[in-house]
Amino acid sequence: MELWHIIALAVIQGLTEFLPISSSAHLILPSQILGWPDQGLAFDVAVHVGTLAAVMWYFRREVYRLTVAWAGDTARGRIGEDSGLAWAVIVGTIPAGLAGLLLNDFIETELRSGLVIAATTVGFGLVLWWSDAVGRRSRDLPALTIKDAIVVGLAQALALIPGTSRSGITITAALFLGLKREAAARFSFLLSIPLILAAGLLKTLELVEQGGATDWAAIWLGTLVSFVSAVICIHLFLKFLERLGMMPFVIYRLLLGLLLVVMLW
Repeated sequence: MELWHIIALAVIQGLTEFLPISSSAHLILPSQILGWPDQGLAFDVAVHVGTLAAVMWYFRREVYRLTVAWAGDTARGRIGEDSGLAWAVIVGTIPAGLAGLLLNDFIETELRSGLVIAATTVGFGLVLWWSDAVGRRSRDLPALTIKDAIVVGLAQALALIPGTSRSGITITAALFLGLKREAAARFSFLLSIPLILAAGLLKTLELVEQGGATDWAAIWLGTLVSFVSAVICIHLFLKFLERLGMMPFVIYRLLLGLLLVVMLW
């Protein structure tokens, strides 16, 4: 890959992994529309590692606090505020994990067309707008229950369909449950950690099985760029979310979906 291809794809991954605008919708643009060469599995692993490192670094204090609380409270046989949130992350991850194991092959072969991605980009964008319009936005993370985590987790499983957006659908579900925008986004980001980790491990196993030469310069650069862009994205998204709301992302998704339809046809 050319240098600017590496940088552009890594930035796309870093931004779209956490914004509610669908990474898959953006990643088909360079290959299917602009004719860029496929970036390869090794590069996919690299940019996933970069985004995982970004979210873990940004939420390092929360991750440490929740982990310690979960281990301590579990050993004592009780559930506190922090350990309850940790359990919510664990429970919320299970539906997507099971759906990935059971449906991954079907999704890879049947649901990766450009028109499917265009339809889900628009459709779930409208659902995101609806959730932001009708959600009470009165609850914070300490009020999150295991039942809430299951609902958000089931929504996260839908993100296996390309174009849905993992962050978009989880924030949508959390808003419908009455969470504040920032709380919904924070829970979505915490939920991404085990899922990105699992996806990265699976891609790494595939890479090991494939073997072959690796362009380490592209790997390291892609990892670094995706890390930096993801950290900036998370910070700005949380900073301006309450002020901007979801409408800018909804409008963007509608325009992107329309662009995909026009260019693919």
